[in-house]
Amino acid sequence: MPEAPKTAQPPVATDVPEEHRKALEFIDDVTANADEVQRSVLAEILTQNAAAEYLHRHGLKASAAPDADAFKRLVPVVTYEDLQPDILRIAHGDSSPILSGRPISEFLTSSGTSGGERKLMPTIADELDRRSMLYGLLMPVMSRSVAGLDKGKGMYLLFVKSESRTPGGLPARPVLTSYYKSRHFLDRPYDPYNVYTSPNEAVLCADSYQSMYAQLLCGLIHRDDVVRVGAVFASGFIRAIRFLEKHWPRMCRDVRTGILDPEITDRAVREAVGRVLRPDGELADVIESECGKRSWDGIIRRLWPNTKYIDVIVTGTMAQYIPTLESYGGGLPLTCTMYASSECYFGLNLNPMCKPSEVAYTLIPSMGYFEFLPVRNYGNGPANAAAVDHRDLVDLVDVKLGQEYELVVTTYAGLYRYRVGDVLRVAGFKNKAPQFKFVRRKNVALSIDADKTDEVELQAAVQKAVGHLEPFGASLVEYTSYADAASIPGHYVLFWELRAGPAAPVPPPSVFEDCCLAVEEALNSVYRQGRACDRSIGPLEIRVVEEGTFDKLMDYALSQGASINQYKAPRCVRPGPLVELLDARVRSKFFSPKCPKWVPGHKTWSSNDD
Repeated sequence: MPEAPKTAQPPVATDVPEEHRKALEFIDDVTANADEVQRSVLAEILTQNAAAEYLHRHGLKASAAPDADAFKRLVPVVTYEDLQPDILRIAHGDSSPILSGRPISEFLTSSGTSGGERKLMPTIADELDRRSMLYGLLMPVMSRSVAGLDKGKGMYLLFVKSESRTPGGLPARPVLTSYYKSRHFLDRPYDPYNVYTSPNEAVLCADSYQSMYAQLLCGLIHRDDVVRVGAVFASGFIRAIRFLEKHWPRMCRDVRTGILDPEITDRAVREAVGRVLRPDGELADVIESECGKRSWDGIIRRLWPNTKYIDVIVTGTMAQYIPTLESYGGGLPLTCTMYASSECYFGLNLNPMCKPSEVAYTLIPSMGYFEFLPVRNYGNGPANAAAVDHRDLVDLVDVKLGQEYELVVTTYAGLYRYRVGDVLRVAGFKNKAPQFKFVRRKNVALSIDADKTDEVELQAAVQKAVGHLEPFGASLVEYTSYADAASIPGHYVLFWELRAGPAAPVPPPSVFEDCCLAVEEALNSVYRQGRACDRSIGPLEIRVVEEGTFDKLMDYALSQGASINQYKAPRCVRPGPLVELLDARVRSKFFSPKCPKWVPGHKTWSSNDD
């Protein structure tokens, strides 16, 4: 892919609206008084949930005043599996105060793409207020860095997923679906900083094709008004651009004729698009001219010329999409604004115009009670929650610069000392509140024997290997992996979907074999010892799949209840339907031709020692 132009920074805002000033003062206040705010939050949670059976079970008395010391002494550090029996009781209709003193209003489902089934996270009605408050801080922070955001619209690609209900009748849906269907989003007052090109009807359409088509079409209709574009994850935004690559002739025809494509059958969507769609031959000519060009480099700037930045998550595994985004964006800044999960909304990037590699999130102390488990105590392998000594936990204001921690959260909705599974590194401080870089998800790993390969390590190895394809004009579109234990010895399998340049030569088998070896050479010493010395791990295999395979993988995940907002291509999959889907579309297979280098005596207890 051609080198992207140098990132151009938009002008900095000079006038700050009063409501934005108040929001920024709030951030200053809670970060300056982070310790006091955290103590107050824990006291509020314990008071509000004083009737919770879970707290009584661990020795906290309902009649006693909130006791932070007793909470820290008696309440264990837990994982989802520890809470699952209680969660299932609630899901099956037990309305007694099991985890929360307030009624559970719904369950928020995890994305289900980090290995394993979707999780049900209990929540209460008040949490929507907290999430909305955090959303309300985004534009005050952003408009401090970028001028003119109140003079145009945002083309944000937002999606919902059809919700289900638990046996007890409670809604179970992704956190963003919950928010987009709430009064906080649908009845939001007019704000010139938060005007979207996508009508609510298109956002709420559960048919992902019709929703995507309508939102992109409306974005094209409003092209001159668009000042920022985005989605939740980088992968979702790129999927939208590739959707546009495929369907722009239809959209161009719609614009030229003023008649919406008949395949858009949702009545509410048709009516909403009909309110803005008019015959516009001049706009159709522009779309046809730009989209019809051989290269799509800079397509965002060309179609939406007033865009100031692309707003997507590019931390963690999403970092691999940065080069593609930079190419499509023609050098537009990539902003990464918010850190949140189904369990809790955590914080913001207070320097949103920084480089993706410099993104650090400031945890807002009022969102929940935060503790941190030093990673040095527990390594990178699967950890037994029962073995974690709660005395090792560190409070928000006591973390150390440069140290890595696993995030542990206590929420108003009834999660207590819950291990989120995110590993964070302290990068700095906003007043007394730490700022964290997202490092990785724990326990998303490949393992055959004693080896443990985490998501970040695998990504780095793949990035090194794909360099062998560049001379042939080929690039990696997407990948996943799984540990094939059916063979003896077991081995790692990588599924690669590639995109070839125009008239590019097909890489010979030896090049793919070099890719296999390059991945192995980049993995940790435990893996290489298993390959080269112990012979407990077989040669790494790359299976090249047909174009469009990872779209099929996403379609399958959506059909199983995943959310298009939260979906991320899984970096590791387990034997079963996903591997069967991938294997059915394999075009060719290649194996590492020899063992990777391994030096006896090298430290092998940590996959990060290399």
